Amino acid sequence: MKTTLTGAAIAATLFAGSAFADGGTIRFGHDNKTDPFENPAHACTAVFSNLVTSGTNGSVNVEVFGSNQLGSAAEHVQQVRDGIIQATLTSTGALASYYPRIDVLNLPFAFNGNASTYAVFDGDFGDALAADIEAELGDVVVLGFPDTGGFFAVTNSKHQIADLKDFEGIRIRTMTLPSHQTIMQSLGAEAYPLAWGEVYSGLQTGVIDGQMNPVPIISFANFAEVQKYMTLTNHLFSPYTMMINRAFFEGLSDSEQATIRTAAENCVTASRGLSRIIEASDRGLAGLMDDIEVTALTDEQRSAMAGAAQPAFEAHVAENMDERAGELLGMFKAAVAEANASTYLN
Repeated sequence: MKTTLTGAAIAATLFAGSAFADGGTIRFGHDNKTDPFENPAHACTAVFSNLVTSGTNGSVNVEVFGSNQLGSAAEHVQQVRDGIIQATLTSTGALASYYPRIDVLNLPFAFNGNASTYAVFDGDFGDALAADIEAELGDVVVLGFPDTGGFFAVTNSKHQIADLKDFEGIRIRTMTLPSHQTIMQSLGAEAYPLAWGEVYSGLQTGVIDGQMNPVPIISFANFAEVQKYMTLTNHLFSPYTMMINRAFFEGLSDSEQATIRTAAENCVTASRGLSRIIEASDRGLAGLMDDIEVTALTDEQRSAMAGAAQPAFEAHVAENMDERAGELLGMFKAAVAEANASTYLN
């Protein structure tokens, strides 16, 4: 409660001063560590801040508030919409309460590699998704889809998971997204929605047996201290959505807007680069392998899991989401298939 109240008080102060503030100040809130060498989100904001300030000769500057200083990720979205802060990058889980169609990105076992994710979110599908978010919310401009850390892996404290049958009886923490729960249940696990701040203690006390997250998050959250096994399922890729308040953005000059869009593109690139570096370093998979048993799936094992999870997910979308969500899912699947079929420099 103290953290929430503190965040609310800071946000209120920013709002109270906004009428007198320089219109060229972007207050950027996020919920991650404020170290550009340790966290993809802050690497993104650090690059964005530098390029915006230098590229506009200081006519627009960026103040970054990380580590939930201004509240939760969901609260950041509302603050951007209200003009209390000007920008944020937010997870699919936090955005879902404002834009439920973001859930279509949770098609499990979709991508065959990181390059495919870049092609999809930097291409026509990314443009269509951004336009749909902007149309639904009305008060934001989407600047891109930064990397949260890469593909999801599953950890647990019970036993190695390599086949569908291995999920049986394992209680896996998920975000409070029905699709995530559907996916875990389709694989045979027991889905257990739990707030992020409670995950470590839940694993430590046995309230939950496991969790799913990208490798860099598993590493910096120190889950290897309370988990014995990790499976590189690569079953989900959930990017951030980077957005800015529309009224603020449209109040800038054409040149300033162009600089912000260029800085956002570089922000996305930085998040991807740092994610790949962390994955490969002793802060990622290489370091985790010293403390946790790591299993990579064969193509056959992954195909079997996809065969169980994808139909369940698509049924969830059809039963619980609107027609436009179904259209976006179809576009997403087509874009993913094209990206997966492509090869580097092809």
